[in-house]
Amino acid sequence: MSAALRRGPRQGRVATAAVLAAGLVAVPLVHATSAAADQRGPAVGFMPPSTTLAAADPADVGLDPAPIEEAVAQVRAHEVPVGSAAYPLYPGAVGLMGYQGKVVRTDASGWAVAYGDEGVALPADERVPMREDTIVDLASVSKLFTSIAVVQLVQEGRVALDEPLATYVPEFAAGGKGEVTVRQLLTHTSGLVSWLPLWSAYPDPESRIAAVMAQPLDAPPGTRYLYSDLNLISLGVLVERLRGAPLDQVVADRITGPLGMTDTGYNPTAVERTAATEYQASPPRGVVRGEVHDENAWSLGGVAGHAGVFSTAGDLAILSQALLNGGRYGTARILSPASVRLMVTDLNGAFPGDAHGLGFELDQRWYMDAMSGPRTAGHTGYTGTSIVIDFDTHSFAILLTNRVHPSRDSGSINPARREWASGLAHAQGIEPRRGADAWFSGDENATTSTLTTSLDVPASGGRLAFDLYLDTEETDLLHLETSADGGTTWAPLPFTVRDRGPAEHPDGTASGSGTRRWAQARAQLPPGDLDLRWRVVTDPLYLGRGVLVDDVVARAPGSLLLDGEATPEAFRADGWRLVSR
Repeated sequence: MSAALRRGPRQGRVATAAVLAAGLVAVPLVHATSAAADQRGPAVGFMPPSTTLAAADPADVGLDPAPIEEAVAQVRAHEVPVGSAAYPLYPGAVGLMGYQGKVVRTDASGWAVAYGDEGVALPADERVPMREDTIVDLASVSKLFTSIAVVQLVQEGRVALDEPLATYVPEFAAGGKGEVTVRQLLTHTSGLVSWLPLWSAYPDPESRIAAVMAQPLDAPPGTRYLYSDLNLISLGVLVERLRGAPLDQVVADRITGPLGMTDTGYNPTAVERTAATEYQASPPRGVVRGEVHDENAWSLGGVAGHAGVFSTAGDLAILSQALLNGGRYGTARILSPASVRLMVTDLNGAFPGDAHGLGFELDQRWYMDAMSGPRTAGHTGYTGTSIVIDFDTHSFAILLTNRVHPSRDSGSINPARREWASGLAHAQGIEPRRGADAWFSGDENATTSTLTTSLDVPASGGRLAFDLYLDTEETDLLHLETSADGGTTWAPLPFTVRDRGPAEHPDGTASGSGTRRWAQARAQLPPGDLDLRWRVVTDPLYLGRGVLVDDVVARAPGSLLLDGEATPEAFRADGWRLVSR
């Protein structure tokens, strides 16, 4: 990160704006890796800006269709009520997967409209099926459009990230907010509360916006991460103030229009193609369809910085590809490559677990699952929507549902989000480091899997070497262990992993994600008749791409104890399996 971008409020502001306006690389997106060899994907960086989407079968672009079809089945399974539940998790869904400039899977299932007033199921002939071009209320995914509109102003030099918002919107200084910067609002580190009941506590749009401007801070700026609708409502005011036009017009003129996203905007007119959301008795709106579900956005006329955008999976695919192209799609450029890099670079290093760029969430395993990593950006929406864009592999997974139809109480949609993203991640596969296959620990939650072999190590001791691919949640541990009593008791075997430099694992355990590449592991073997095993334990939530072990070699002075490539039968696998990708 550049010195100007590391400084706090009021420092480096002009430099930041000038760098972005000049289209220079202000913050590096990633470090170079060998992702191309490991993931059948490209070297890290943007795709050619001329890339436009076309349909392709997964196998034609080197993907394994099986995990994708499994994800389709999993998403569809949530459209059926479970047990005594009154409603399914959601009545309908549209999912889209993109990889290397190709749309490799689109699936529409279930119902766009399935329930009427009071949440009563409609007769079959009155239901509306979900289609690939169904228009869905994006809810908080709308925040990305506001964020892009703000970054466009930064790129033009009209806004500086580390300038207080009050410089541009003076009334925002009320309540001690005079030092809150544009950057802090975009990264949810402003100190504002997460939400206010604007729709019920104030009589009209003017008083509701005034309430946001007057809201005092709940914490000093920059001292905590708290996701807040008020941050983006305030930035929406900034965009309108500097552009001299309503937010919906700005988004149409500068983002969706140039990109050809013809089905994306606020207050949709094609109501017959729009999915229904909640039945609301208070406020008395009935079954909400063609109007934004979020009550605060609704009370602001359907146009707000935090919610209000409706879109289709196909339109969001265009936006995703434009970002993967470095801000351009077709002949339209909405952002410079430097601006895109900054939007998807973690600026929240002081808040581990809450990685955030300018508007985009980063590396959030709770919905990105196996696609998560430091260069994976995305966002979710309360209505049951999500977008995940992986800049390492140039892929994206979009899932749109009407989770709140007819009730917001049907449960968390996060399992479906993770299933959809993981289907695309696992379809990409991982090339073995050596030979035709490698040992894979599996991709199931709440399991223990073991890979075991036996060694006769002489009194002089031995050395173990193996290649390791590790992409797991921090709490899903790989254990390297030995037993000298036939497997009755096990002791950890300390090892090192050489990646950018040797990493010590003195307790014989490791976890981690983000590198997505093979590394070399080494350990000293004690003398004796040993059982050696790799044990992976996963908890009930979140997975990554898993653990792979390849090219296992054990040596003693003057002798070869084990060549795993030559003798795969020397291993006893429980939950592990040999995979070719």
